[in-house]
Amino acid sequence: MLWSLLKIVVFVVLVAALTLAAGFLMESPGGMMITVAGTEYTLGALQSVIALLVLVVLVYIAFKIAGLLVALLRFINGDETALSRYFDRNRERKGYQALSEGIMALASGEGRLAMAKASRAEKYLHRPELTDLVTAQAAEMTGDRRKAEEVYKRLVTRDETRFVGIRGLMKQKLAAGDTDTALKLAERAFAIKPRHVEVQDTLLRLQAEKADYAGARATLAEKLKQGALPRDVYRRRDAVLALSSAQALDAEGKHGDANDAAIRANKASPDLIPAAAMAARAYIAQGNKRYAVKVLKKAWAAHPHPDLAAAFAEIEPGESPSDRVRRFGTLTSINPEHRETRLLRAELALSAEDFPAARRALGPMAEHEPDARVLAVMAAIERGEGASDAVVRGWLAKALTASRGPQWVCGNCHTIHGDWAPLCSNCGAFDSLEWTTPAQSEVVLPAGADMLPLIVGALEKPVAEPGPAATTEATTAGTDEEADIVDAEMADEPAAATVVEPDSERARVK
Repeated sequence: MLWSLLKIVVFVVLVAALTLAAGFLMESPGGMMITVAGTEYTLGALQSVIALLVLVVLVYIAFKIAGLLVALLRFINGDETALSRYFDRNRERKGYQALSEGIMALASGEGRLAMAKASRAEKYLHRPELTDLVTAQAAEMTGDRRKAEEVYKRLVTRDETRFVGIRGLMKQKLAAGDTDTALKLAERAFAIKPRHVEVQDTLLRLQAEKADYAGARATLAEKLKQGALPRDVYRRRDAVLALSSAQALDAEGKHGDANDAAIRANKASPDLIPAAAMAARAYIAQGNKRYAVKVLKKAWAAHPHPDLAAAFAEIEPGESPSDRVRRFGTLTSINPEHRETRLLRAELALSAEDFPAARRALGPMAEHEPDARVLAVMAAIERGEGASDAVVRGWLAKALTASRGPQWVCGNCHTIHGDWAPLCSNCGAFDSLEWTTPAQSEVVLPAGADMLPLIVGALEKPVAEPGPAATTEATTAGTDEEADIVDAEMADEPAAATVVEPDSERARVK
């Protein structure tokens, strides 16, 4: 309110001052005489002032027109001028607007629109390091791999975009399955930016796939040096690579080097099950059974596993079943309530034909954790205790359709593997296999297999009740056929193969 009042007062004062000045000039005598082409012009005081102001305005306009003409001549000559800067700013504004619209289209999944906007932005900006990146990603989105590869190659030629181009080409080759070229590109990208985590992981995976375990271990050490990996994870993965190297050497027949590598892998990660089993066998081959026992006991304390029990059995391969039960007591006393320990005690009791002890060792696992291995052991116990064929076949039929129990499962894609491997065969993840029970186990028989226990259980009636000879013969034939099917299916089960002699156990079950 006060500010508005002040402005009004100032305006009134200025108008009054100008009015007084104009009145003073009009009443003042004298003036100014101007002669132009022999003609004299006499101007009063007020007219002289007005003429002077008009002259100043005309001179100002003349200078501006002259400056504009000079700028136009310089513009035509190619020099930088205000006019050229104006047009440059206008083009830059349009270019960045098109680039931002292209990025938004790329984020929205509109690949073709993003490519069009990137082309328009390049027309105005002439900044290929920005527009080429949008074009390449948009081409990948639309499935135009040829265009994307062409743009990435252009990016490789410039120093500031070389890494981006190499990484883009690497991903292109990986998608196309050209792992050899992808490995070379990953090595170049890693040399430019050794701290880039994605490039580190890709290079490590490709080196492991190509069995370049020395290079993979060097990459892993660089990851540790760059702070991209905790030291405990580094030791674990270095042990995985050392174990993989040992397996490769063993496959080549270099058993001495393979044993040394397996022992080093076990020392780096004592809880790595395959490394412990292989290191124990290496000590056995060297005649150092005491170290083999020590390695297996330490691994069993971390995580009981059938491979460890199998390696422990190989320490004394010719011992009797009773001696084996006594010797395994040092192993089964570790983690006594673990399911693998209880199964091992049950299988050891079966090998010694101590069926009540096997049943006690198994406990309530057949009701609470009924997988194929547990049910197969229960069938062997029932056979050993003299149960009827129908009861034994009922347990075996349940085993055929039950879960396979713990297996090597990829923690990334949940693919089931028969044996441990450093890389997942499905997704290629490194060190992702875990010994665990999969969410959905494999089904051994096709649809209708769930009825098998009911069909086998129905065999008790024809056996108990007398009937015609033809019926009895048909039932017996059916029973023998069921037995052959069950025996054939159970031959693939890993139930007691780690400890029990297969031939003697098959003889007892039959």
